[in-house]
Amino acid sequence: MEDFFDLPTLIVIAVAVFVLFRLRSVLGTRTGNERPPVERSKPAAANEDTVVPLRPTGAGNPELDDERRSRKLEAEIEQFAKGNPELAAGFKEVAEADPTFTPKSFLDGAKQAYEMIVTAFASGDRVTLKNLLEKDVFDGFQRAIADREAAGQKVDFTFVGLPKIEFSEAEYDKKNVNLTVRFHAEVVSATRDKDGNLIDGNADQVQTIADEWTFARNPKSRDPNWKVVTTSQLD
Repeated sequence: MEDFFDLPTLIVIAVAVFVLFRLRSVLGTRTGNERPPVERSKPAAANEDTVVPLRPTGAGNPELDDERRSRKLEAEIEQFAKGNPELAAGFKEVAEADPTFTPKSFLDGAKQAYEMIVTAFASGDRVTLKNLLEKDVFDGFQRAIADREAAGQKVDFTFVGLPKIEFSEAEYDKKNVNLTVRFHAEVVSATRDKDGNLIDGNADQVQTIADEWTFARNPKSRDPNWKVVTTSQLD
């Protein structure tokens, strides 16, 4: 027992106790109720006079938005009127009556409508035609389809494209806004009789057809759709 507690051993024990005491005083002990090592405080509210809003100049400003729309409309009128002062004046009348109108967006829609209508006419799709045509025009298309069906005729039709499309008139008649468009389309069309004999067109050749259609809508109506109110073939 005396050998165990010799002087060197007592010195080592004393040093160990001292080191443990120092570690405890520096690191402390964990009780399970400690705060996280770093507790981030919320930044103090900034003085309102020094806050700089990160928003592009003019964003959300109705006056600047209106100014941009006005400049865009003027540029499109100049582009699509092609130097025709009467057509440019007509565009302005239509835009004043119908603020949603722009020449470019209308012409994009007219392209889609034209393809849908000529394709529906060839296939006898009365439902599509009724949604896109004014009643008198629809009745004329329907009679032509009925006559074709009564004769047992069928049309093989493929819409190829619209190499040329342009405005010819624009006006507001105090009730409706009216826009007249000339279409120069490329199609493949062949009409056959009930026995399959070709009676019109050519199933192997692209042909060009030219039409002038007038679209109209009441700008005060909740219905945003335009309808074709007149059609005519161009020479």
